[in-house]
Amino acid sequence: MTLSFLSAVGVKTRRRKLVLMLVDFLVISFSYLLSWFILMRRISLIEVLPMMFLSAICFIVLFIIIYLLFGMYESLWRYAEAYEFIKCMIATVVAAGLFILITGIWFRPPYVSSRIPITVYFLSSMMAGMGTLFVRMAYRAYRSTRMGSERGAGVKKTMIVGAGETGTTIMYDFHRQSPQRYEVLCFVDDSHEKIGRRISNVKVEGSTEDIPKLAEKHGIQVIILAISSASSEDVKRITNICAKTKCQLKKVPDLRLLVADSQSYAQEILDVSIEDLLGRDVVDVGAGKSTYLEGKVVMVTGAGGSIGSELCRHIMRRKPKSLVMVDIAENGLYDIQQELLRGGASNDVPICAEVASVRDAAKIDMLFARFRPEVVYHAAAHKHVPLMESAPEEAVKNNIFGTLNAARCAEKHGAERFVLISTDKAVNPTNVMGASKRVCEMIVQCMARESRTCFVAVRFGNVLGSSGSVVPLFKSQIVSGGPVTVTHPEVIRYFMTISEAVSLVMIAGEMAQGGEISVLDMGEPVKILDLAESLIRLSGYEPYKDIDISFVGLRPGEKLFEELLMGEEGLRKTLNQKIFIGTPLEISPERLFPLLDEMNLSAQKNDAEELMKRLYELVPGYTTELGVRS
Repeated sequence: MTLSFLSAVGVKTRRRKLVLMLVDFLVISFSYLLSWFILMRRISLIEVLPMMFLSAICFIVLFIIIYLLFGMYESLWRYAEAYEFIKCMIATVVAAGLFILITGIWFRPPYVSSRIPITVYFLSSMMAGMGTLFVRMAYRAYRSTRMGSERGAGVKKTMIVGAGETGTTIMYDFHRQSPQRYEVLCFVDDSHEKIGRRISNVKVEGSTEDIPKLAEKHGIQVIILAISSASSEDVKRITNICAKTKCQLKKVPDLRLLVADSQSYAQEILDVSIEDLLGRDVVDVGAGKSTYLEGKVVMVTGAGGSIGSELCRHIMRRKPKSLVMVDIAENGLYDIQQELLRGGASNDVPICAEVASVRDAAKIDMLFARFRPEVVYHAAAHKHVPLMESAPEEAVKNNIFGTLNAARCAEKHGAERFVLISTDKAVNPTNVMGASKRVCEMIVQCMARESRTCFVAVRFGNVLGSSGSVVPLFKSQIVSGGPVTVTHPEVIRYFMTISEAVSLVMIAGEMAQGGEISVLDMGEPVKILDLAESLIRLSGYEPYKDIDISFVGLRPGEKLFEELLMGEEGLRKTLNQKIFIGTPLEISPERLFPLLDEMNLSAQKNDAEELMKRLYELVPGYTTELGVRS
């Protein structure tokens, strides 16, 4: 079946080539003979007929051969651009030059009765070149017209934001698509010089402020942001304007980042993501240049989670000696293991997936003794605030004592670095989860003082798209028809992408001297209500009309605003402008570890009330109602 298909394709290609050559033969022949007949009033046909016949053969053969050499019959002329037309003109000039050279040598007395008139040289070459070019342009126009007439219900009325190189390229790619998916009806651009002008008969009808009006006027279904070099602030502003319509929003990446031989830039069009609403550029902390993991045994706890699995992907790109992935949730662990295996990542780097709980000190010690990890990323933790409020004993067992187990094993077995994944909820905590993570930070800061292992904590805000985060919840509620639930109209949060979070973890682990809390500069916090409204609009709905938003009140342990640093920690710069270091607090190991021993006894008894008292005693700034479990 495959051979018959290839054979059919080959026959079709040869047939198309022969048809093009035949058309060119007719056009070139007609052009040459027409140039002679234009001169018939001044010369005798009988006298020049032999020379005209011989030179015509030479003219036609030369043009066909040169066109073949220039690949004029290999191009797909329905996709022809300026390059193809310029190539056609150059081929014509070369063929005409050779014809003049050859006939100037052989077509002169005494071989023929007279010379070929200069007018024939000029007219025949010009008409042959223009004729062959016209045929190709006419074919392209025919294809475009036919595709336009074949547009069905699936073709979407489209507006392109940005009438520059990117927008123009995308529009031309749309015209070449078969079947066509998008019909560009108008452009908008903030350059006053472009407004009112046309690009291939599509008018630049206004600025970005006119988007809602023009969308309604043309019945636009899709708006494409084609300003690939725009700042994140501009993208957010334009996205919010587009969100006032019910149009589907898409964007185009920077054309410079696309492969040079990409068949169609239109294939690279992406959906506008919630990251575009952060109002800041994605922070590059330089982790991509890091080589400190190369050739080392690396362990990731909580490897099946959102952050843990992304850490594993980043680590494998840095050519470690081996990767040990630990998680109690076997489904997530299996998924990341299979993903790395499918990607061929394990061809040179052994991958070990171990189902184990960080609560199990003996099992964790066994794994450390077996694999001897040099770098440990500790991402295993319970993180859901409301669930931990109702089960504080689980937060203490998993977060605090899971961290203590892993940290002690790292020190015991000679790990070089131990990187704790922390959270902004550990700052002046109002919930059990945040308080437990603050104790985790205290543990690594205490152990860093006298240990050869370099201990560091990395603190960041909410991660967009991570499991259990607000964005997936909002999306699922929108798909279900609403309502979208927001805790409070004034609640605000710091947000970062998974890539930013992992990059921070990677570079902070490399920069660490011991005991620091690394913080990423994440710009301004985002209002959750604005996030919900924007997500609804991005989905093509109108907030409060198509999809309602309901306020359900702050959940147990939540607060309106989350800080990234405690006031007493201070803040100092690092060599990386996007990473800051909080000065370690004065924490007494002599006080901390005895309290942890007492807390462990209460945790094993599942004595939630006693645990709450211990947390309140241990964590400065922790505010909650003692003894109350929601």
